[in-house]
Amino acid sequence: MVPNKTCALLVGLLFTAHATASVRNTAADTVSEGWQQVFASLPDPTQGPAMPQADDRQGWRKMQSAVEVTLVAAGDKALEKFGVTVEWRELGGVPVADIRPRDWVDDGRLLVYTHGGAYTFYSSRSAMPSSALVAARTGLRVISIDYTLAPHARWQQVTDQVIAVFEALRREGIPIQRTAIYGDSAGGALAAGAVLKMRDRHQGMPAALVLWSPWADITETGDSYTTLKEVEPRYTYARLLGPAAAAYADPGDQKHPYVSPVYGDFSPGFPPTLIQGGTRELFLSNFVRLYRALDDAAQPVQLDLYEGMPHVFQSTLPESPESRRALAKMKAFLDRHVRSG
Repeated sequence: MVPNKTCALLVGLLFTAHATASVRNTAADTVSEGWQQVFASLPDPTQGPAMPQADDRQGWRKMQSAVEVTLVAAGDKALEKFGVTVEWRELGGVPVADIRPRDWVDDGRLLVYTHGGAYTFYSSRSAMPSSALVAARTGLRVISIDYTLAPHARWQQVTDQVIAVFEALRREGIPIQRTAIYGDSAGGALAAGAVLKMRDRHQGMPAALVLWSPWADITETGDSYTTLKEVEPRYTYARLLGPAAAAYADPGDQKHPYVSPVYGDFSPGFPPTLIQGGTRELFLSNFVRLYRALDDAAQPVQLDLYEGMPHVFQSTLPESPESRRALAKMKAFLDRHVRSG
């Protein structure tokens, strides 16, 4: 196993708190008080354990297991906190969590979720603070896909797993036009990449996408990778993101549209898309570039940015005014674009 001290620091870098004083921990005075406190407690992303080499499956498996053990309690607690129920099952041979909000009424709509974690961490269980929250706030049934983590599966297989879930839902009688997909971070890029692949295979597309802080270009390309490098409060490319990108896709594949959807051709069509993120994110250029690619192709897209917010802020502090506004915007967007019946 990964030593306890190393594991604790890694988990700190992957969304938990460990006090470190630096410019990264100083929030703008335009953000809410709760977020002021969160920023002050975030760990230093320049510290922590080195990631395994891309092809070191055993090394990745050990680190993934150690991190998952520390996160599942928060995932389990989210079920009770948000009052949802979950059924663990398979769809198309892929494990999923089938999540239903309290007092759920089936109106024919369904939301598919692809979790984040740099393609190398998290599961449907440990990502429950996001999926359970969204089920509760939108009132929608959520199918959280427990896709195989890199490097044990790479982008070709992982995108196919997402498509297999949609095909299984179709066989269960759920029309694809009554579904939407949302994803956060790597899961946001996975959602967009898988939908591009579905479109190109003529398998239909969901009615809408919601992307939280999508890692839409896994190469270190874009203005904010430089301009926000020293103030990004959660990540560095060299220590975490670069090794994770290499585990997911070979360098020659990293600009493939199914991997990094900013390079996609959206002119043949794409569902209405809501992109949400914060202005203190290393990925800020990813959001802007993806928005521009969709808008320039005359596809319906909204870029919904939040002042001073860090990566995937919606589920980090869901009761903050920033998160409440973003979740309300997400619900309204889904209600507008995903028809019931």
